[in-house]
Amino acid sequence: MHGVRIISEFAYADFITQGLPQSELLGDLVRDKLIYYPTATREPFKYQGRITDLIGSGKLAADTGLPPINPEHDRAMICGSPAMLQDTCHLLDACGFVISPAQGEPGDYVIERAFVEK
Repeated sequence: MHGVRIISEFAYADFITQGLPQSELLGDLVRDKLIYYPTATREPFKYQGRITDLIGSGKLAADTGLPPINPEHDRAMICGSPAMLQDTCHLLDACGFVISPAQGEPGDYVIERAFVEK
């Protein structure tokens, strides 16, 4: 999932959807596996809404054809504003995920704080 406020903030969309699958190093790993789900909150877009709402409502699973997130098989890395991090942490905690101090294993989530903390 890649959530932004306005469409112009999808800075890496072309790289994720076109560059990565063609990458000599990563192409074979992502070409048939990566599902890119961009969503905007303040402008009309194909997918629209807050990440937490889309996960919580089941819309993410319905749109992607994947099962709901499950700590037995999934992990997450979140990066964003302090409020978004807090809301997403609460959602992941409620789903049974635990925070990881490193890369993480299925059932873990990692918070990327490099751009959001002073």
